[in-house]
Amino acid sequence: MGFLDLFKKQPEVYENLDLSWLEVDMHSHLIPGIDDGSKSMEESLHLIKRLSDYGLRKIITTPHIMSEYYRNTPEIVNMGLEDLRRAVKKEGISIEIEAAAEYYMDEIFLEKIKNGEEVLTFGDNYILVETGFINKPQMLLEIIFQLEMAGYKPILAHPERYQYLIGDKGFLQDLTDRQILFQINLLSLTGFYSKPVKDFGEMLIEMGLVKFFGTDCHNPRYLDMMETLPKSKLYSKIKQLDVLNSTL
Repeated sequence: MGFLDLFKKQPEVYENLDLSWLEVDMHSHLIPGIDDGSKSMEESLHLIKRLSDYGLRKIITTPHIMSEYYRNTPEIVNMGLEDLRRAVKKEGISIEIEAAAEYYMDEIFLEKIKNGEEVLTFGDNYILVETGFINKPQMLLEIIFQLEMAGYKPILAHPERYQYLIGDKGFLQDLTDRQILFQINLLSLTGFYSKPVKDFGEMLIEMGLVKFFGTDCHNPRYLDMMETLPKSKLYSKIKQLDVLNSTL
């Protein structure tokens, strides 16, 4: 190395991404062609192979169910799951694949719960739910209450991304008091979405509010960025957290 080389910026070196500690990814969009996730079976297999290589033993993929955009049903999801399983087996990828859904909480979803319609759950009757990112949903607590009354255990997907929650610590306390289960996107800790999202995600972890992690994988770009996760100051800590993924 020459003298001038000392002043050149050296490439960053960090360890390879290891998700074997997580065991199970419970949030992704890998059934091709039914939401804004994977567009083809080829892409799905590429993503699943990479997730398997990170050390995961199981994927519970969760396509969107949204009354306005993705009008999926349990039948559509389960048919897509069977096609995906066959393709994964044919490809020789050694990983277990299950499916549930990521439900958008609105009036139509509330009516489904009140009417006792079939919904897709996983593990110990967990159900993954989401809201819009900007405005505080007025019926969120009502829907959570109805889900609990029906025997479901709601998991709020990526709360670190909700602008209304970042700016309303009182509402965060309301959710905490109700012991709502929080799922953080691993991508949030890389700064993929924004610095405020990253900071809020780190705060939720430090507060001990996070019970699940998920990749929320939609496409290869998500995994490319997720491979920078070992650079995060919390990478070592999250591997030691008592999260519930491994119980699924």
